[in-house]
Amino acid sequence: MSALPTPQPVGSDLPGAQVPIEDYAVLGDGHTAALVSRRGSVDWLCLPRFDSDACFAALLGTPDHGRWLLTVPDATEVTRRYRGDSFVLETTYRAPRGTAVVTEAMPLGDGRADVVRRLECTHGEVEVEHEWVVRFGYGRVQPWVRRETDEEGCETIRAVAGPDSLVLRGDRLPRPDAHRHRDRFTLRAGESVELSLTWVHSWEPVPPRLTVPDRVDATAVAWGLWARDCTYDGPYREAVVRSLLVLRLLSDTTTGGIVAAATTSLPETFGGERNWDYRYCWLRDAALTLEALLEQGFRQEATQWRDWLVRAVAGDPKDVQIMYRVDGGRRLPEMELAHLPGYAGSRPVRLGNAAVGQVQHDVLGGVMSALAMAREAGLSETADTWALQRLLVDDLASTWREPDRGIWEVRGAPRHFTHSKVMAWAALDRAVHAVETHGLPGPVARWRRVREEIRADVLEHGWSPERGTFVQHYGARHTDASLLQVLQVGFVPADGPHARGTIAAVREELEVAPGLLLRYRTERTDDGLQGAEAPFLACSFWLADALARADDVAGATAVLDVLVPLANDVGMLAEQYDPVARRMVGNVPQALSHLALVRAAHRHDLAARRAAVAASAVAP
Repeated sequence: MSALPTPQPVGSDLPGAQVPIEDYAVLGDGHTAALVSRRGSVDWLCLPRFDSDACFAALLGTPDHGRWLLTVPDATEVTRRYRGDSFVLETTYRAPRGTAVVTEAMPLGDGRADVVRRLECTHGEVEVEHEWVVRFGYGRVQPWVRRETDEEGCETIRAVAGPDSLVLRGDRLPRPDAHRHRDRFTLRAGESVELSLTWVHSWEPVPPRLTVPDRVDATAVAWGLWARDCTYDGPYREAVVRSLLVLRLLSDTTTGGIVAAATTSLPETFGGERNWDYRYCWLRDAALTLEALLEQGFRQEATQWRDWLVRAVAGDPKDVQIMYRVDGGRRLPEMELAHLPGYAGSRPVRLGNAAVGQVQHDVLGGVMSALAMAREAGLSETADTWALQRLLVDDLASTWREPDRGIWEVRGAPRHFTHSKVMAWAALDRAVHAVETHGLPGPVARWRRVREEIRADVLEHGWSPERGTFVQHYGARHTDASLLQVLQVGFVPADGPHARGTIAAVREELEVAPGLLLRYRTERTDDGLQGAEAPFLACSFWLADALARADDVAGATAVLDVLVPLANDVGMLAEQYDPVARRMVGNVPQALSHLALVRAAHRHDLAARRAAVAASAVAP
C-alpha cells in the first residue's frame, strides 16, 4: 500500500468557521438543490436551476454572501434524518430547556421553486434564531428588499434584483438589521412556526401561499413511491437506495439533463486551486448514472436522458462537447468569481468549465454502453436516436488514433490514454452488437475492423508485459484508477491475467488507505495543476466493482465495508475523502461517487449469488 501524497494532510484545519463538507444535507425539487448545514443554515442554493446563479452562497464565503438560517442556537445535541426514502429533512435540536424539530423540503411537482421549513417545539421551551440574507449573483448583488402584502392579505418580504426575486412568507417574519433580516424568539411545547421561500421572476406576481404540512407530506410520498421500484435487496440496500435517490435528485425532471454535482468549487485540496464547477451535464457521468439506474429497474429516466442527449448533441459530430448545460446549452465559459474567498480559502472560485472544449475519446464509449444497456432493457430505438449514434461512431472510427485529454480532463499535454482507447473500443463494440443482435443498420464490417484495430493497438502499446498491467498512457510505466473500467466494459475477462495484474498494480500504486484509491499520482501525471489530491471515492468503488467481477467476493466486501460508512449521517458522498483528517473533500453530493456505490453493490450482489450457487453445486 502506497503512502499518501505530499503535502499532507490534505484536509488541514479549516480556517475560520467554515462548515465541514460532511455537515451538509441536501434538499431538491427535480430542478435544483439546496445545501443545509447541521446547524440549519441554507448555505447554497441556485434558483431556479442547478446552473443558475446562487442566491445563497455562504458555502463559498461567509454569511454576508447569502444564507437562510433557522436554528436553536444553544442546542447541545443535533441529530437529523430524512423521512423515509425521501429528501424531507428532519433535524432535532436538544437544548438545555427543551427540544425542537425542524422539518424542511423543496416541494415536488408543482411547477414552482420553493423551500419550506417548519420548526416545532416538542418539549419544554427553546430559543429560536432566524436570519435571512439574500445576495443574488453568487453573493455579489445586494437586492432591494421591501415588505408588502400579497393577494391573500398576508405580509411578505420580497427581495428583488434584476430578473430575480425571492419571497419570504410565514407565521413570523424577521426584521431588517444592517442589510439582513433577523429574529430571535422563544417557542414552548406545542408551538411552531412555518416559513416558505419562493423564487419568482421579478416582473411576475407572487404565487399563492403553500400549505406547508400538505406539501411536505406529498413530497415525502412522491420520493418514496419512486424509490420503492429499486430492485436491489443486498446487504447495502440502505446506501444503495439513498444513492439512487441522490442520482434522481441530480436529474432535471423537465429537460432530462443529469448534473455531476450540486455545487461548484468545493476544493479537492483545501486551500488549493483544484476547484471546479460541476453543476453541468457531463455525457460520461450521465451515461454511467443511466447504467446504475437501469441495473435497478428504472427505465423512464433512460428514455428521458436519451431524448436530452439527442437534442443536446444534434448537429455535426465535430461540434459534440463532453458536457452541456442542464437545458442542453453549449456555452460554459470558465471564469473566476474574485469576490468570493472560497471554501476554506480555496481559490479561485470557478464558474463554468474550460474542459468543455477538450477532446476526450472515452466519452462515446460510455454513451454507447449506456444506450446498449437501455436497448437490452427493452427501450426501442427511434430513427433519430440510432442515426445519431451511427454518426458519432463513424466519426470516432476515423479519429480514435488521435491523443486526447482523457477521463481526468488533464490540462497538460494530450496523450494516448489507455482508458480512452479502451472506451473507443467499447463504442465500436456496442455499435457492432446493435447491428448483429438488434438488426439496426450500419457499416458493420468497417466497425468490426476498427474495433479489432483498437484492441490490437491497446494490447501492443497500453499493456506493460514487464509489469503485467495496463498503464495510464502509451509509453508510461505507471497506472491510474480509470484502468479498472477496462473490466467493466468487457475489454478483457474480469478473472483473467490482464485484469488480475491491473487490479494488483493499481492497488500497489494508488491505494493509500484500506480500500481508498487516488485517481492517479499527481507527481507522475501532467494535469497542469499544483498540489495533491485526496482519495477519489468513485475510483475506490470501482475497485470493489472490479474485485466482484473477478469473483473475489471477500475482497469486494472488505472494500465496500470501508467505503459505505464514509457517507455522512444522511447518506451523502462528496467527490473525495481524506482519511488523515477524516473529512469529505470536493463537490457534494457527487453523482459519480453515488453511482459507483450503486454499481459496486450490484456487482457484489451478483458475485455473492454466483458464489452461493457454486457452493451449493459442490455440496455433498
